[in-house]
Amino acid sequence: MVQSGTDSKAVVLLSGGLDSATVLAIARAQGYACHALSLDYGQRHAAELAAAVRIVQAQGVAEHRVVRLDLSQFGGSALTDPDIPVPETAAAGIPSTYVPARNTVFLSLALGWAEVLGARDLFIGVNAVDYSGYPDCRPEYIAAFERLANLATRAGVEGDRFHVRAPLLEWSKARIIQEGLHLGVDYSLTVSCYAADAQGRACGRCDSCRLRAAGFAAAGVPDPTRYRT
Repeated sequence: MVQSGTDSKAVVLLSGGLDSATVLAIARAQGYACHALSLDYGQRHAAELAAAVRIVQAQGVAEHRVVRLDLSQFGGSALTDPDIPVPETAAAGIPSTYVPARNTVFLSLALGWAEVLGARDLFIGVNAVDYSGYPDCRPEYIAAFERLANLATRAGVEGDRFHVRAPLLEWSKARIIQEGLHLGVDYSLTVSCYAADAQGRACGRCDSCRLRAAGFAAAGVPDPTRYRT
């Protein structure tokens, strides 16, 4: 489905999870013609990419692209290396599910596409409240990347500034869910689990599953997540 009625383009990073689905709905509600970008980065399951396709079919976007880049060649994360187990208990520090420099890589690709499109707004669903402690989900990181975007591009140097929009940055998971439901997001289409099976069913034990379940409970609405057991 193609949006109409706006000349403002935005590139929206869409993983297929709860947060990115909400961000897409927010960008659409603000009147942007959304160009959704999903990354097939060598993650251990493709269920989230299938979820991204379902989300754009339900919400409607100007364009959806899936770009392949294989970060599993580097490893270093439980999400890209099958020899590193996905943790099922919370631990101190940055967890093994952190993918080195992932958001920097993703935002760089979104920036490149945005410059070609003539879009000046990048949307990303990072959150620094109910999250796993990743360094590239913090407000100072988003501010730093926005500065980089305007230093490293022709558009930025010529004064046509880019903006990195992270509307969920300081929201609780419950607030994210409530806002998404208000905007009509169907969370049954999304996959958040770090260890989802081929059908997109969640493990119910990883950090992402725990945060998601707690968010629905705090929001006071039924959890539509499909679990393996």
